[in-house]
Amino acid sequence: MILMLCLLAIDTSAQMKYTTKSKKAIKHFEEALKYYNSRRGPEAIEILEKAIKADENFIEAYAVTGDCYADMGDLENAIVAYQKVVDIDPDFLATSYKQLADVQFKTGDYRSALSNYKVFMTKKRVNPKIREDAEWSMKNAEFGIVAKESPVPFEPKNLGATVNTSNYEYFPVLTADEQTLVFTRNERKAVGMDMQEDFYVSYAEEENWTQALNIGQPINTDDNEGAQTITADGKQLFFIGCNRKGGKGSCDIYMSLRNGKNWGQPVNLDSPVNSSKWESQPSISADGKTLYFVSNRAGGLGNTDIWVTHLAPNNEWTVPRNLGDVINTPFAEETPFIHPDGKTLYFTSDGHVGMGEKDIFVTRMNPDGSWSVPQNLGYPINTWNDEQGLFVAASGENAYFSSDRTGGFGKYDIYSFKLYEAARPTRVTYVKGKVKDKVTNKPLGAEFELIDLATSEVVIRSSSDKIDGRFLVTLPVDHEYALNVSKDGYLFYSEHFSLPKEQDLSKPYKMDVPLQPIKYGEKVVLKNIFFETASYDLLPESQVELNKLVAFMNNNPTIRIEIGGHTDNVGKPESNQLLSENRSKSVREYLINAGILAERIQFKGYGEEQPMDTNDTSEGRANNRRTEFKVLSGE
Repeated sequence: MILMLCLLAIDTSAQMKYTTKSKKAIKHFEEALKYYNSRRGPEAIEILEKAIKADENFIEAYAVTGDCYADMGDLENAIVAYQKVVDIDPDFLATSYKQLADVQFKTGDYRSALSNYKVFMTKKRVNPKIREDAEWSMKNAEFGIVAKESPVPFEPKNLGATVNTSNYEYFPVLTADEQTLVFTRNERKAVGMDMQEDFYVSYAEEENWTQALNIGQPINTDDNEGAQTITADGKQLFFIGCNRKGGKGSCDIYMSLRNGKNWGQPVNLDSPVNSSKWESQPSISADGKTLYFVSNRAGGLGNTDIWVTHLAPNNEWTVPRNLGDVINTPFAEETPFIHPDGKTLYFTSDGHVGMGEKDIFVTRMNPDGSWSVPQNLGYPINTWNDEQGLFVAASGENAYFSSDRTGGFGKYDIYSFKLYEAARPTRVTYVKGKVKDKVTNKPLGAEFELIDLATSEVVIRSSSDKIDGRFLVTLPVDHEYALNVSKDGYLFYSEHFSLPKEQDLSKPYKMDVPLQPIKYGEKVVLKNIFFETASYDLLPESQVELNKLVAFMNNNPTIRIEIGGHTDNVGKPESNQLLSENRSKSVREYLINAGILAERIQFKGYGEEQPMDTNDTSEGRANNRRTEFKVLSGE
């Protein structure tokens, strides 16, 4: 806003030529300027009204009245005052049309704003920076007109009184199963105290949310905590702490690990993630290995930029990299959110064409790692106001945000809505389960890997919770996966499963993993060993599981095992017997070639003699065609 104050600031003792000859109007006007200079808008307006009453064509009085209303946020009355300025004398001041257009733009009246910007652009001897600002506003106004004429589906639903209060609730994040909600609440703890930000948690209960509870120490302190992000399994919490002892800059990123229901002591991520500048608004990938955040550090493109860092194999964060000029602009990019698909990024910006202030955009990672041109999410998700902080659930269907829209419980409330199809990320679902001791049913913390069988790529490497044994991971659909779970003192566990393209995202894949303590005679079915049909040639997809078996043998150097081959009952028994022997022999040879001593490995073919399922169905026959290993000694 170019305030008339800048143009009309005067020494009241000096001579000034006004558009009125009324001494009474001038006296009131100059008195009003004193109040305006002291930022006492209501008093200034009251006196300006007297000046206008003395002369209804007193342009300067209307101009400063418009400035007062604009500063107070009363945009409708500001429009009325600025309109009088151009109505009385269109050539009074070149910037009058821009001031009028700016306020109209802020109310969403893009057509009127565009019209007045165009008039302004015809004026001569205008400051080049002001003209450049008007050109940018025209682009946004043109976008706003089109966006309002073609609104996107949007029906926000307030999360209710168990989450929202008369205070500020914002920055919602959820676990992949949408059962746990963590958010920031800004409230006054007691009368006379300053406002304070803390984290709260609520849990899904049928169609409602439980009463939100303060997360408590050691996460929440007497200082402010905010802008949190949580991994898909709910085990790692990253957040912002400002002006803390030992911090690198004004605001730093911290991380805490959860075991069972308890959070560990927060740890500063330190250099190179945190710097002497401002780091904030982290967003962690589903697997906890890629962190996006906002910073005004050196090397950026403008006000605040989005940066990314990766967790290296040595458990150190890499030097942050700026996301580049496709996403970042000379203005402010903020509140990044990386979806669990790992390649769809939502963020806010006032540097890309939009509807005014900050809008929410979506960009997608290309196969080469670059980002697509950001797309505005459209109206009415975006408006002429400031939109901030979108969270999209793993399903891609439900989105969450905070807003001060009318009808809420307080200053800012948290809402959910169904995200329209074109703005959704890649379809992913989640796999959840529990690792336990097969004998005692005691929960176990164990290491696990999920491998894409088509590429043999390890897509997830993580661990189950040490306290309750639970794990949760997100995975793209339309893939087939292998699961390997291991723990010292136990036989490792393997499984494979597929997530079809048409997977019902409301019914995620669930599994329990029973780990068998190492014991003589115990068997493990190697479910991710694959052969060519009617052949004993190992398929490449088998390599991941075979290497797990190699690692198991190396970690347990006294163990001797038998590799057993089994078939279904299709074909001649003698052929099946020979095939099973050759398949078990192929596995033995792989282990020997990997360095395992031959005397530690026996092999045997059982043919069709020991079915574990019916041979009357295709599924049963597939289960019977298996490779397994049995512990012979060394437990």
